[in-house]
Amino acid sequence: MGVLTTLREVRKEAAFALGIARRRPFQVLVQVTNRCNMRCSFCDFWPNGVARSQELDLSDFQRVARELSGLGTFLVSIEGGEPTLRPDLVEIVRAFAAHHVPLLYTNGWYIDAALARALFAAGLVQVGVSIDFPDAARQDAKRGLDGGFERAWRAVELLRDAAPHGGRQVHVMSVVMQETVDGLDELCQMSAARGVNHAITLLSTKGFRRGSLPMVDQPPLAPVSARLRELWRRHPHLRTFRDYVERADDYLTGGALPRCRAGEASFNIDHVGNVSPCIEKIDMQMGNVRREPLADIVARMRGLDAVAKCQDCWTICRGFTQAMDGGGAAAWLDLAQRMRSR
Repeated sequence: MGVLTTLREVRKEAAFALGIARRRPFQVLVQVTNRCNMRCSFCDFWPNGVARSQELDLSDFQRVARELSGLGTFLVSIEGGEPTLRPDLVEIVRAFAAHHVPLLYTNGWYIDAALARALFAAGLVQVGVSIDFPDAARQDAKRGLDGGFERAWRAVELLRDAAPHGGRQVHVMSVVMQETVDGLDELCQMSAARGVNHAITLLSTKGFRRGSLPMVDQPPLAPVSARLRELWRRHPHLRTFRDYVERADDYLTGGALPRCRAGEASFNIDHVGNVSPCIEKIDMQMGNVRREPLADIVARMRGLDAVAKCQDCWTICRGFTQAMDGGGAAAWLDLAQRMRSR
């Protein structure tokens, strides 16, 4: 990586930190498609995909990236469905990387060496590959596609080898639910052996359309915080804020969580351009980026009482927002030590 590229990345990270300090919006989740080659039983996106012609196109994402820069410097989580189904994914990453910090989440099926190199060359900062079980039988059954487990680990290794900073820019993302919690330690051992990081997120079952999830797909039973805290302690490559794992039981037992800052610190843009306060409230459409300036839509989301009082999820995107927006010195220490990509 050249000196000029390094300086640009440092400037973006500094601008991102400054935006948080000034309490500006700093995180946006973007579904570039709802289409997916897998059929995960806990996911409600793939049944609600549209034809590619109806999705936001590259020019839309380029405009959104520019409009975002007028609001600040964002952590942009590029998601799906399966984002690698888009042939213009590299250019989408490039558009967001110009002024922001882009992340990508993928099931890994379509990752090859050339795509891995191209994504990082375009400015990708971090990529997560979804693996929930430490064995192929359960992983492939849950994803509805034989060979998914093997392809996911192959993607992890290809991405690690292509990343300018190696495994620090790659992590395995695991959904924590009743079926998966017993295998998390083994999974963390597997990611550590490959020299990459790991992240976890609690399953959400209360968001829009989540009520139709099969009974087998349920969050872990409380108490689980102590168990996750021990996992966090034993595995330094677990890229998750300590506060996030320690509050798991609060969510699972219906205890009080901090005021939600969705719509203020973070928001969601779906595959057809609808903007909502968060990915769990995609039915709460506040506007569409095809029809009006993003700044006007974001302004309408500030101070929504129904969002501020929401206790319906404790996913990692909410945990990250809470930690950065009000986690204090401990959160910043975690960011500096555990969450760095370089």
